[in-house]
Amino acid sequence: MTTKTLPLTPELHEYVVAHGSTPDDVMRDLAQETRAALPEQATMQVAPEQAAFLTFLTRTLGVRRAVEVGTFTGLSALAIARGLAEGGRLTCFDISEEYTGIARRYWARAGVEDRIDLRIGPAGDTLRELPYERHLDLAFIDADKVGYPVYWAELVPRMRPGGMIAVDNTLRGGRVLAPQNADDRAIAAFNDEIMADVRVDVVMLPIADGVTLARVR
Repeated sequence: MTTKTLPLTPELHEYVVAHGSTPDDVMRDLAQETRAALPEQATMQVAPEQAAFLTFLTRTLGVRRAVEVGTFTGLSALAIARGLAEGGRLTCFDISEEYTGIARRYWARAGVEDRIDLRIGPAGDTLRELPYERHLDLAFIDADKVGYPVYWAELVPRMRPGGMIAVDNTLRGGRVLAPQNADDRAIAAFNDEIMADVRVDVVMLPIADGVTLARVR
């Protein structure tokens, strides 16, 4: 027994993916195309266990209204859209027509394009287009790291009581302990900020590069 999370070797990671997180052909092909077409940016894509977790979380919460900030080539959006309750909608915010062009093709192939509303533009501005009322069930933040506090500020007041915000990359490869660049420093400060936010209950999970879950009170 151990009191801390096991380090994931490549072999153990394969085991984790094979036992509950195995991607289907659509997700596998999307991941492969992303790596081939955008090799320098491909690490922006969520890990397979994250995708499975997002679908599981969405289904468990019975999500009908969801938001994603930072869509890239669409794997996380696909995972969330697949978990939506009947009639559910996911609104995605991104700034890249190029990256989301790949996403649209795979959403169509998976048969979920009718559940997704993609909005192109700076999320700090476009998030303000959402109704300013407590209506969202789930939000996923995975965009530019220095923008996290802005997205948080726009989303929390729009979450229903009991709604969940999931935030990616909150460990920064472990560099939150000794930040090396502006993104690292931004995430370290953001982690402290949301821990002190009395509007939410927070837990940090060591999934992939760190996923923080915040339940809005």
